[in-house]
Amino acid sequence: MADPEPIYIEFLGTGTSLGVPMIGCKCCVCLSENPKDNRMRTSLLIKYHGKNIVIDCGPDFRTQLLRAGVDDLETVIITHEHRDHIAGLDDVRSINYILRKRVELRLSEESLNAVEVEFPYIFNPGDYKGAPQIDLVNLDDEPFELNGLKFIPLLVMHRNMKVYGFRIGDFSYITDANFIPEETMKLLKGTKVMVLNALRLKKHPSHFSLDEAIEIAKEIGAEKTYFTHLGHLIGMHDRVNSSLPENMELAYDGLSFSVPYS
Repeated sequence: MADPEPIYIEFLGTGTSLGVPMIGCKCCVCLSENPKDNRMRTSLLIKYHGKNIVIDCGPDFRTQLLRAGVDDLETVIITHEHRDHIAGLDDVRSINYILRKRVELRLSEESLNAVEVEFPYIFNPGDYKGAPQIDLVNLDDEPFELNGLKFIPLLVMHRNMKVYGFRIGDFSYITDANFIPEETMKLLKGTKVMVLNALRLKKHPSHFSLDEAIEIAKEIGAEKTYFTHLGHLIGMHDRVNSSLPENMELAYDGLSFSVPYS
């Protein structure tokens, strides 16, 4: 009997809300010629059985999909309502036009409220025929299935804002958090590949710092941990990576790998 197909994971973007390099900044990270120091806004591609799911669609969404060779899309999942995670939603129109299909948008009530403000023409198009064609699905604490994959929502806090991460088999993904509740930590038990946000070296009011993320990662105990949602204040990619524990590393745009799923 053939082994089950693995889940393909690709980091479409690993940067914070302003991206790296930042406009006007002359720090060594923003001036770096290492492509791993160049970070678009955070987004993740999940491919399984030939179907594509994306977590978050920020301002760089079109460029990210083109670079990754994504020409079809089933679902966009929104972790939370900040603009760097929703601003690229209009780009699903290409899927609507070329493939003549609608795209599922799975998001919480709070995120939907923000999307309605950001893209009012989706919901009240009037005689405008070019609005994105989406099918809304509510996201809450209940597990759900997409394309044969079971998603377990992971509730975390981004200061006072509710954010959803996800566990899919042995893979778990959390962005934009500075607190993980005990119940969510229980759901993370046994995960083998972990992705966790780590904005910068110094403490931040709504994101884990690198040291805080390392301690959380040690507590989770995954075989491999990648850090994402990185700002220019994290430092140079290669230099930081060389200082991390053996089973941890900074993610970078375009990094991909497969995770077994059964």
